[in-house]
Amino acid sequence: MLEVQLSHYTPFSFTDAYWRLSSAERKEFLNRLAGDLPGLADRVYFYNLFPTRSEADVMVWSALAAKTPGTAREFFMRFAKVSSGWRQFLRPTHTLWGFTRPSVYASGKSSQELNPLEGERRPYLIVYPFHKTAEWYLMSREDRQSMMNEHIRVGRQYTEITQLLLYSTGLQDQEFVVVYETEDLARFSALVTELRGVQGRKYTAWDTPIYTAVYAPQEELMSNWT
Repeated sequence: MLEVQLSHYTPFSFTDAYWRLSSAERKEFLNRLAGDLPGLADRVYFYNLFPTRSEADVMVWSALAAKTPGTAREFFMRFAKVSSGWRQFLRPTHTLWGFTRPSVYASGKSSQELNPLEGERRPYLIVYPFHKTAEWYLMSREDRQSMMNEHIRVGRQYTEITQLLLYSTGLQDQEFVVVYETEDLARFSALVTELRGVQGRKYTAWDTPIYTAVYAPQEELMSNWT
């Protein structure tokens, strides 16, 4: 049985109270933040968002193995408790989260599958919610598979881009959270442009906001905000 994982993404904005701190006080808070992050989940990653978006400055990606039905509750309670100590200086602007599960359209493990619990992170992370139209689900299984085959064929031409698909139907407003890692944003944009032309695209209800985040060693990212 494949391990179920939970991934949780929270963009944060630094508050006015943070910017009223002295440089030394900001550094002190960031050091505390850096100390808090590892305890949130099995793996925790810190990203720059601004200047790719204006409403949030940084993003925290928490990933963990969902070994029991109670794992999610334990994580949510821990995240709420720990992050409450940041609220004076960091305001959450959104959350996206979901669980992994085997695809019903593709068999076997893909070499382009992104595993947040293993390996090193790439320079760029793209995260967005995804919601299908009702018409998509009213089609036959065969028609949906045919269109997904086209989608998969296009994606496999971009072997250097990895993907993580999270299922959040009934848990958040969207049905899925789609996550990509890449070393080349222009190349990723080319992939998305090509996918706009596949037949299944007309059954997309919405797929925004799109968060493009920048990864670097935590010390380097923290130094941007002192």
